Amino acid sequence: MSGLERLREELEQLKNQGRYRMPAVWESGSGPWMEIGGRRVLQMASNNYLGLTDHPRLKQAAIEATQKYGVGAGSVRTISGTLDVHDQLERELADFKGTEAALVFQSGFTTNQGVFGTLLGEEDIVISDELNHASIIDGIRLTKAARRIYKHKDMDSLEEALKGASGHRTRFIVTDGVFSMDGDIAPLPQIVELAERYDAVVCIDDAHASGVLGRCGKGTTDHFGLHGRVHIQIGTLSKAVGVVGGYAAGSQELKEYLIHKARPFLFSTSQTPAVAASCLEAIRVLRTSPELGERMWASANSFRSQLQRDGFDTGVSETPIIPIVIGDSARTMAFSARLLEEGVFAPGIVYPTVAADKGRVRFIVTAAHTADDLEFARQAVLKVGREFGLV
Repeated sequence: MSGLERLREELEQLKNQGRYRMPAVWESGSGPWMEIGGRRVLQMASNNYLGLTDHPRLKQAAIEATQKYGVGAGSVRTISGTLDVHDQLERELADFKGTEAALVFQSGFTTNQGVFGTLLGEEDIVISDELNHASIIDGIRLTKAARRIYKHKDMDSLEEALKGASGHRTRFIVTDGVFSMDGDIAPLPQIVELAERYDAVVCIDDAHASGVLGRCGKGTTDHFGLHGRVHIQIGTLSKAVGVVGGYAAGSQELKEYLIHKARPFLFSTSQTPAVAASCLEAIRVLRTSPELGERMWASANSFRSQLQRDGFDTGVSETPIIPIVIGDSARTMAFSARLLEEGVFAPGIVYPTVAADKGRVRFIVTAAHTADDLEFARQAVLKVGREFGLV
């Protein structure tokens, strides 16, 4: 079988299993209502938690940076691609996260590749929650470190892994702050306690917690009041921050080491000036606009409670990530397609992103959604849910 024949066969398998899908092509900017195929639909899948992608201050910052610096930085950061706007972003981001320093990467995915691929060697061990994001998994794969997986949020399982890791040079625990498919929060206080007991490094990935948890969206560490006890905070600038990029926040020594060793940082051109400037402005907006987070949380809690009262299974969600668990992959994708016919975009999430019997349609409630928007979504979900026998 040739390579192309194999690809065709695997694509046919995806179609037969109901798992085949192509990206939606939007005809408008990111917002609560968007256009697709000439239709206006309610967007319930965006990671734009606080509505910052269309914030006038961010757009103006991007325009002014482009006018001042041009459209590109010209090189990788360590050669000639570091601008004063990159430096200022890292200074204010570190202050926001409550750390000595921060280093910005091109994405959250490349941040995890850079951090794990750089810090861990064959004498070390990394201990990872079984539901951690793919970027963490792939970052770990780049290392020669030993690996242990602990059961999701199971502290007995984590402790067992730590007990068996005493012979390694460094014990490195990594967890998502907010888990992207279920919307639940890591038990960071208990993780930190075990790490201190067994002399381990703690790394928290705040991709879905930056801008969502903590005071003004400072993240999981701030949410639990654990400043000074979490060694590395990783996050993205592509979700609640509203732009694109990733970061690692921690000690000054960590930053300097990553600058010299992290391959995604060393061999990729830096963020464009417009991106860096709009990320910087987003951090300033977060500091001064707590009402955005308050509105997002109130809307999310109300929407989740209403879905539960209607009889839907929202799993273990406790954040603005709210799944409706359906199970079968084909049925899940069909449910999502019917919702789109009703004017609501909420994608089906199926295997291998989640377990084969845990397909779900995932909603994300943002600060930009109004009460009327969410009632529109609820009525569509209720109508389709009755058709599918879910309620």
